[in-house]
Amino acid sequence: MRAAAVGYQCPECVREGARTTRQGRGAYGGRVVANAQLVTLTLIGLNVLVWLLIQATGGARSRLVDTLALLPASSARLLPGGQVEVVRGVTDGAWWQLATSVFTHVEILHIGFNMVALWFLGPPLEAMLGRARFLALYLVSGLMGSAAVMLFSAPHGQTLGASGAIFGLLGALLVVAVKRRGNVQTVLVWLGLNLVFTFTVSGISWQGHVGGLVGGLLLAGALVYAPRSRRVLLQWGAVAVLAVAALAVVGARVAALGTGGSFAG
Repeated sequence: MRAAAVGYQCPECVREGARTTRQGRGAYGGRVVANAQLVTLTLIGLNVLVWLLIQATGGARSRLVDTLALLPASSARLLPGGQVEVVRGVTDGAWWQLATSVFTHVEILHIGFNMVALWFLGPPLEAMLGRARFLALYLVSGLMGSAAVMLFSAPHGQTLGASGAIFGLLGALLVVAVKRRGNVQTVLVWLGLNLVFTFTVSGISWQGHVGGLVGGLLLAGALVYAPRSRRVLLQWGAVAVLAVAALAVVGARVAALGTGGSFAG
């Protein structure tokens, strides 16, 4: 028997009560959990694992980069000896690149900056939104970033990195700050600095950053402002709508580029 506030309880009763008691819900419908870093740490671990595999198989010359990075249209590459190698892109069915590119990095500074940002932005949003909604936010933001790359980038250039998803988290943090009447100015400063960096430093995919930011703003708006009475339906409906919209944009772009025969050196 265990001492209770009034009298005693049997251990079996305590365990059964804990099992059947509904877990608490956060302000936006997510489950309240003791460890609000699990999804963030898992995402960081996946990014680091892919980076290590790339480094172990040749770094920038690794074939994993060609497989995982986002390439809108297939390209032809001239190899030593005059041989031609075709690098497969989304136009030839490599649709997985829309997702895998978000977990792909080559340079250590690239993954370092992105993972530090994810470490700082992830846990607060994971705690406020809940694990499932936070994961959906991250993935949809990354997908929206990939769709923007498909639409606005050069068709034969590779794009990789988690920056689109990170910008989605920044956008979500801004929405939450507005909703809670928090320190909006600080979030705007950080967002502004990152946008300036995006448009002034060469080699950065502004398309992926802006696409991810738009995705994060839109989805966070649905997650945070959905009325309690229809919260679950509206929140997950928004996830589905944004994901389908991103895929529709990609499909339209693939159709415009043409399937097969679209190569560049």
